[in-house]
Amino acid sequence: MTTTVYTDGACLGNPGPGGWAWAVPNGAWASGASPLTTNQRMEIHAVLSAVTTIEGRIDVVSDSTYVVNCFRDRWWEGWLRRGWTNSQKKPVANRDLWEPLIDEYRRHPSRLSFRWVKGHSNDPMNDLVDALAVEAARTQKDASGEAPPEELPAADVVAADGSDPRVPAGRKVVVTGHRPPELGGYDENPVASAVRAKLAEILEAKRSMHSDLVVMTGLGLGAEQLGAEAAAAVGVPFVAVLPYPAPDSVWPSSSRERFSSLVAAADGVVLLQAKAPETKQKAGAALARRDAWLARHADEAIVVWDGEDAVVGRIVRSFHDHVGEEEVWVVEP
Repeated sequence: MTTTVYTDGACLGNPGPGGWAWAVPNGAWASGASPLTTNQRMEIHAVLSAVTTIEGRIDVVSDSTYVVNCFRDRWWEGWLRRGWTNSQKKPVANRDLWEPLIDEYRRHPSRLSFRWVKGHSNDPMNDLVDALAVEAARTQKDASGEAPPEELPAADVVAADGSDPRVPAGRKVVVTGHRPPELGGYDENPVASAVRAKLAEILEAKRSMHSDLVVMTGLGLGAEQLGAEAAAAVGVPFVAVLPYPAPDSVWPSSSRERFSSLVAAADGVVLLQAKAPETKQKAGAALARRDAWLARHADEAIVVWDGEDAVVGRIVRSFHDHVGEEEVWVVEP
């Protein structure tokens, strides 16, 4: 008999908090997490866990060409022939995970087969392992079962009393506002440095009044990231509230590295949508839902605003409506 197993990996930022999962149709499943990892490592980890857990012949179904092509196109033969270096004569990435998986494949070549499935294509089992991997990345908790979960993990589910278990405890202050063009540019500059210093000063003063102060930030480019950095500088915990997995995927590499380091440094990560949007319009809608979630669960807000920009002005008015004008601080860049 051959057991079909679906596998997937996820990462909130790349690198960043990650999760992996595997599941057998109408059978067992498992998931696990890593605090700082990459999407590719989680993809391999999912397969390695399945292979070392399930006995007998296994048909691995994955949406990762990185995993499937290694065996379908026999990349591993070249790696071994060259002493675990790739075609560019560089060390093979993730060797610590690849080596035991390839060893198992070599010992029992007829035991393992690999198939590729297109991700996010309404394949129920691929959707299941994707949701389990994202949930593991978000919660940083391992899980398993002998039968499929009755429901897919859903980031938007709230408790029966209407409360949201993802909301951090403590006095919650949201930091948001202008993006880099209004803050001196994308690189470090005097305007951004001054805003960061002012935010740190305000947060430190607020902590003296509220010892349980916690910053909530979407970690978008500009004021949101400056708020996270200011919080870290003065020892105030911050929670990253992300609209969907890897919102930095279209950013330049330097911006992605900064985002990933902040996600890794966060005291918590709230993921509001389990799947990345397929279009710019859907991405914009997800960002709007994130902004609404932040406003709905904030106790106060700090908004970096020049007093003129209409988009940021609407954010200020939204927080006025939710927390009251006296609880909104405006910082001029």
